Amino acid sequence: MSTTAFRPTPRATTAPPGREPRPHGVPSLLRRAAPALLAYLAVRLTGLLVLALWAHRQHHGVWPILAIEWDARWYLGIADHGYAHALGTEYDANNLAFFPLYPCLVKAVAVLTPGSRASTGLAIAVLASLLAAWGVFAVGDRLHGRRVGVLLTTLWAAYPVGLVQWMGYTESMFTAFAAWALYALLADRPLLAASLASLAGLTRPTGIAVAAAVTAWALLALRHRPRDIRLLAAAALAPLGWCAYVGWVGLRLGRWDGYFAVQRLWHNKLDGGVETLRRIKELLGVDPRPHLFLVMVTCTLVASVVLFGLAVWDRQPLPLLVLTGVLLVIVLGSGGVYFPRARFLMPGFPLLLPVALHLTRASRRYRTLFLTAAVLGSAYLSANMVLLWPSAP
Repeated sequence: MSTTAFRPTPRATTAPPGREPRPHGVPSLLRRAAPALLAYLAVRLTGLLVLALWAHRQHHGVWPILAIEWDARWYLGIADHGYAHALGTEYDANNLAFFPLYPCLVKAVAVLTPGSRASTGLAIAVLASLLAAWGVFAVGDRLHGRRVGVLLTTLWAAYPVGLVQWMGYTESMFTAFAAWALYALLADRPLLAASLASLAGLTRPTGIAVAAAVTAWALLALRHRPRDIRLLAAAALAPLGWCAYVGWVGLRLGRWDGYFAVQRLWHNKLDGGVETLRRIKELLGVDPRPHLFLVMVTCTLVASVVLFGLAVWDRQPLPLLVLTGVLLVIVLGSGGVYFPRARFLMPGFPLLLPVALHLTRASRRYRTLFLTAAVLGSAYLSANMVLLWPSAP
């Protein structure tokens, strides 16, 4: 494998041969991303329409599903009452497992806006999803051009559990930080990338994957630019958000492993993939009637491994491979609950790049059929997830 795929990308000053000049400034960048954002909205509105029609038939309100159920309830509880002061012994009950940036932002913004904190949280999630879609496009566009960027954004919107992007969850915000951190690295802006990685580390436990991507890129770049102090600063800054929260939980609980003790009470610990393999074997080989949602989760995990192999084969830039690789290690190597793992992989959008590249080479008819199936499949599976699956997404 050529090492050129892993070198830091220098800041482009002129357009490559055969490639239109890159726009400068936010308005120009936004105009370039407009088709991708319109495609994103079309996909998500399709999913919302399917959910609304299905929920109406079941006499179930859409608002509670999007704004106040499952993890959204935990985040709103933190915004209302703060964090627990003690570890306790009850399983699945300590809110210190949830990282602070999103609930703190909900609390701060709700003071300045009308409506409830639930509506504020949902609005933040939807806005963050648009920023995430823009970032996903920007990465695809910078690497392979506008067409790939639009397809990559559409595929991310049509993720099997894509409805979560418009729920009071942190996946959209986290993906926005991850995508723009990767874009900043590709544009050779290490301090901006490190700052975004630090914010990602305050958003979700898997923020350490974004930090790893930035730090690995910066340390590799130091070999070629040993006097660039920005690179050393970026390598140190990237994991600070994650480390700060984990350290704060330890101080709050009076034990160095406080955060990890909390995670154990949520049944979350790394076991090298033993539990993952057991659940896959059980679902595909033992259970005679597995729930459709669990089958979808299993298929997503297996497909993600295959796509990561294709990403390595395609020689994606180092930070993209590190981000998705660390995400896969965390998600597949966890001994915790199985059902939310498709959601946990949602920020790993570079896994979809091989599919987007394949679609650019396919016929228009094939591309249309594939995207239509993906959009309708995502809408159906997302609605199934929140209306028929009895637990959290």
